[in-house]
Amino acid sequence: MVSMKDIAKCCDVSIATVSKALNGHKDIGEETKRKIKEAAAKMGYYPNSAARALKTHRSYNIGVLLNDEAHSGLTHEYFSAVLEGVRVEAESMGYDITFINTHNSKMTYYEHCKYRDLDGVIIACTDFETPEVLELIDGVIPTVTIDYIFNNCTSVVSDNVKGMRELVQYVYNMGHRRISYIHGQREKAVTRDRLAAYYNILEELDVEIRDEYVKPSLYLDSEKAEEATYELLDLKEPPTCIIYPDDLSVTGGINALRSRGLNVPDDISVAGYDGIKLSQMLNPRITTVKQDTDIIGRTAARELINEIEKPKNAFAKRVMVQGEVLPGESVGKVAM
Repeated sequence: MVSMKDIAKCCDVSIATVSKALNGHKDIGEETKRKIKEAAAKMGYYPNSAARALKTHRSYNIGVLLNDEAHSGLTHEYFSAVLEGVRVEAESMGYDITFINTHNSKMTYYEHCKYRDLDGVIIACTDFETPEVLELIDGVIPTVTIDYIFNNCTSVVSDNVKGMRELVQYVYNMGHRRISYIHGQREKAVTRDRLAAYYNILEELDVEIRDEYVKPSLYLDSEKAEEATYELLDLKEPPTCIIYPDDLSVTGGINALRSRGLNVPDDISVAGYDGIKLSQMLNPRITTVKQDTDIIGRTAARELINEIEKPKNAFAKRVMVQGEVLPGESVGKVAM
């Protein structure tokens, strides 16, 4: 069996240098890293995970908690793309991924993580205020949340305020003044940020804010979005543009519009959020805010692993990731 000592002898370096190179330490030159990794690959070296865990007191395994209310999980493009970013970054830093699932056991999330000996956990798309999640957040296992803010752990969030402001500004620039917003659950930080941004930008633009134009729905629920759309269409003066909580919800809205014989964008405009591929494949192509899912996922993994490996340097922070408006074909121009 090939050992680090064999690789060190082959490359004429110390065993410590080999260890650092194979574990991605930054104090080793790139050329030396390349040489050592190539030699390890040619010689058929495989690290002994049990020995590494014994030496470092880490399992090199991080958990992912994904439990959304719509039960879409990995079937939803946004979350699967975020988690792909998590996976790629974690693997590049020598860590594996384990999904946390307690459906078939009596263990809580925290107990499951301890049972699996996870080094840390990324929490995404869940009801963050449940006792089980709070137990996990308050425990000794390092945690990072995605799109939710706690004071005692690092959060990686999209800049929802900037995203919503820029989307409303775009719709306004297209001539719309009757702009409606169907939002997700009010208790979510994402919703609160987007709602505040919606109200603020309309006030700055001196656009009348109509309470009847703001309708509640659920994220990733096309049926609820369809119902809310009907309510807006039944108003004495319906909006000329409807902004939906996510791109999937837009499909429900379009169903409602078409059932009333309305054409997008000639009769009414719509816009979404997330920028999933589906939104750019629909006809008409949806105007939306594209979130940088790869950066969100990679950043979450990097922040968590840094906390695992350098606990003395760790402190709770909020990392903001920027998105961008994708001008599609679903928002038409309105004569001013």
